[in-house]
Amino acid sequence: MAGKLVKFLSDLQEPEALDYVDKALAKGDDAMKILGETQEAMAIVGKRFASGEYFIPDLIFSGELLKQIVQKLEPHLKKAGDVKKRGKVIVGTVAGDIHDIGKDLVVFMLDVNGFEVFDLGIDVPVQKFVDKVKETNSTVVALSGFLTLAFDTMKETVDALKKEGLRDKLKIMIGGGQIDDKVRTYTGADAFGKDAMEAVKLANSWIGGK
Repeated sequence: MAGKLVKFLSDLQEPEALDYVDKALAKGDDAMKILGETQEAMAIVGKRFASGEYFIPDLIFSGELLKQIVQKLEPHLKKAGDVKKRGKVIVGTVAGDIHDIGKDLVVFMLDVNGFEVFDLGIDVPVQKFVDKVKETNSTVVALSGFLTLAFDTMKETVDALKKEGLRDKLKIMIGGGQIDDKVRTYTGADAFGKDAMEAVKLANSWIGGK
């Protein structure tokens, strides 16, 4: 049955995708493995949007479907019980961008993996990131952006944190549809993550067991 959820979700087949998840969980399939398939599917959705095969409504629909699936998975992912919070991470989609699919998955995965997450939402002004770092003393900031115009705002955010004298105490990751190492260099971030699991790996390497 491997790969079926990837097809159902990427093809936006809502009843089939939800039914698959229900049956997989009922027979004891690993919730983390199912979550991995949703990330694979969302990467396909992103590519279809970039190529013009999918449009904004399709993107929104896929995000809503993903949220339904994550809600089903959540109790199974948190069975290990409450863990001591490892460290603080601020997450937000930068100003000018309203996409929250990738961001929400990153927030969820960081939370499940024991981080204290401050989700600032979408279209977040530069100053809000600065203020939140001061307020929480977080050492990790994750900037999300799907549109290319977000790259400039990411750079402005990193520059503002530098100007406030906060940059040296922070590790900054960026993520989103078309982000690569060139964009990371342009924005001044420390790293970029291809998906939510990569974001968790980065946070773990920066914060560790602290």
